[in-house]
Amino acid sequence: MADHPSGALAADYERAGFGGEIGMGRAPALLVVDLVRAYLDPDCSLYAGVEHIVEPVTHLADAARHAGVPVVFTYVHYRAGGADGGWFYRKVPALRLFEAGSPWGDPPAELAPQPTDLTVTKQYPSAFAGTSLAAVLTSLGVDSVVVTGVSTSGCVRATVVDAISLGLRPIVVSDAVGDRDPGPHEANLFDMRTKYADLRTSEQLLATWRAESSE
Repeated sequence: MADHPSGALAADYERAGFGGEIGMGRAPALLVVDLVRAYLDPDCSLYAGVEHIVEPVTHLADAARHAGVPVVFTYVHYRAGGADGGWFYRKVPALRLFEAGSPWGDPPAELAPQPTDLTVTKQYPSAFAGTSLAAVLTSLGVDSVVVTGVSTSGCVRATVVDAISLGLRPIVVSDAVGDRDPGPHEANLFDMRTKYADLRTSEQLLATWRAESSE
């Protein structure tokens, strides 16, 4: 591993039988996980420096809508005092920024949900935990989730693990997810790719959806 740690590590996982491809099904949905002001505004203590993912996520949302792919936005929201946040709220005191009335849980203007989009309010890391998301996707006939947003090591990863556990094919858009530090970001992309999801770039997905919308 001295010469090429990442290459050697990938080869080791491949030899052990990890990293198969599951592909995207015929009926995907785009999930935009918690991409809100708290992570984008330097004045917020939760600022994560992930502004660079807003543009690819915006393009993906536009292309998905034109291709007839459902777009789902998730947001974290707590009652004043966090009584509905359980141990997660207590473990991460920063979550008080998402209590009722706080502006930090609002999306940037570019990613304001459109009338055709769906929104999910959550209190825990996974977009599926304690929400109606699984039932809604099932009712729409969705078989795959294209996951974007923040953070790679937190709510994105939790959502991906739950998605594959619920029988959905997860696709993580590598340039449309972000984290506050490149170490956890890269480590979790690697781990998700080898165990739980396929990775794609936004350009790969845009090409697919733009082709479908022009048919």
